[in-house]
Amino acid sequence: MKGAGFDPAFIPGLTSPASGRTEDDGPERDPEVAEAEEAEEAAPEQEETPETSPSEPEEADADGPVFEASDRRARMVADHRGVRLSLDDQECEFRWDEIGAVETETARFGKRYTVTVHTPDRRWYPIEIEAPARSRFTEWDEQLDAVLDAYFEEDAE
Repeated sequence: MKGAGFDPAFIPGLTSPASGRTEDDGPERDPEVAEAEEAEEAAPEQEETPETSPSEPEEADADGPVFEASDRRARMVADHRGVRLSLDDQECEFRWDEIGAVETETARFGKRYTVTVHTPDRRWYPIEIEAPARSRFTEWDEQLDAVLDAYFEEDAE
């Protein structure tokens, strides 16, 4: 009995052709990954200084309002630099001039707080944060509104 259920190579184009490697040759490496690893090894080590450290906040205008919300997987920070979203190991950062709108939404049931960042080129980036209690929704809305009033409206004028 031969078929795609037992051998995916039965259907032409479903799998890549065999490379002719044997088990003794070791695992096959993706050429793009191999090139990236070689470039990483060849690059000189750079020490992080206070000017280049991404985790260090800028001191200019650091006394303004800041909104920060997080749960076990997701995190959102909005401050004078812009809006930063992270989910697990994925991160994105938006400066205030890159943002068209910021929208919030709360679940009717449950404790999910959704923030969506809209860009002028009609893309949107939502993130869901699980609140410890539904009572945090109003607190988070007030904090986010204070940040948007201080920085977003200021740049729009």
